[in-house]
Amino acid sequence: MHATTSAQAPAAIEIVALTKRYASGKPAVDAINLRIASGSYCCLLGPSGCGKSTTLRMIAGHESASSGDILLENRNITDLPAAARGTAMMFQSFALFPHLSALDNVAFSLKMKGVPKAERQAKARDLLERVALGHLAERKPAELSGGQQQRVALARALITQPRVLLLDEPLSALDPFLRIQMRAELRRWQKELGLTFIHVTHSQEEAMALADTMVVMNHGVIEQVGSPHEVYNRPASEFVARFMGGHNVIDTPEGKVGVRTDHLQVALFNAELPWGTQRMQAVVTDVEYQGTYVLIGLQKQGVALSANATAAYSVMVPEAAFAAQPYQVGQSVQLHWTPDQAHPLSVPAPAMAAAA
Repeated sequence: MHATTSAQAPAAIEIVALTKRYASGKPAVDAINLRIASGSYCCLLGPSGCGKSTTLRMIAGHESASSGDILLENRNITDLPAAARGTAMMFQSFALFPHLSALDNVAFSLKMKGVPKAERQAKARDLLERVALGHLAERKPAELSGGQQQRVALARALITQPRVLLLDEPLSALDPFLRIQMRAELRRWQKELGLTFIHVTHSQEEAMALADTMVVMNHGVIEQVGSPHEVYNRPASEFVARFMGGHNVIDTPEGKVGVRTDHLQVALFNAELPWGTQRMQAVVTDVEYQGTYVLIGLQKQGVALSANATAAYSVMVPEAAFAAQPYQVGQSVQLHWTPDQAHPLSVPAPAMAAAA
């Protein structure tokens, strides 16, 4: 087992060789290792079926682990019931009781523990005040907006005084404007409370906005762990580069490299390029005006295009630059980039992923 040393930041959650197998097929989660630093905001990110929600449910105790260990602050919680773990879960659906007031929804878990009414309601009212809902304590969920219901769900999760708050796609049920607003509130609450948040999402934008640490998963394994800046600028593999978006994956004699869409450049077919520039002949397949820039889609020269083929490469050209030198669909051009703008892509060797 991986031991936490004094040189490492204390881990709120440490996952060691965690695996989940169902009756048939590949493991849903395949021997993953991860350390999540105490007081951090960690996002588990990946496409549907990658294992991120299964991982979260195993941490919560809502799903049993087939093998491996889950430690919370160095205490093994792998086989403990959910209520004894020191975690709390916020669900995508909010899962509020429709017949109870906001106050009674928040106080419900304390009621189940036999806490006297006056005490549990005082604690619930205090938490509703903290999420700016004290004035709506007597309203039922149907009388609250989506954002207000979200805050009730947060207060209900916090009343158990968890060490780690688990969030299962908590913003996906909200409309786009409210999602952005609640994103900012989640980040603020996490900092104010000083808790560790582990948040599952399929949205790259959401993860980049919220996370101290991003964990990108695919087919039950962890592809990359790092800060949003690190994962976006230095994707570890072709999968991460394509999944995060904003990157071109280009085959070179040295192997595949990732070049950001805003770093890749396009020039006329016969234009002279600076010495040392790496280049590729290409054909424009589509041109999209995006306001401040024009997005040009391209395919490699000589590749046979079907009627419904999508662009293999994308270049962001500033609006003014495109006006000075417009490009047309079907035009032969040169794609070029400097060596320092290309990041080698490889599959990382299995190792302990540290989210410190």
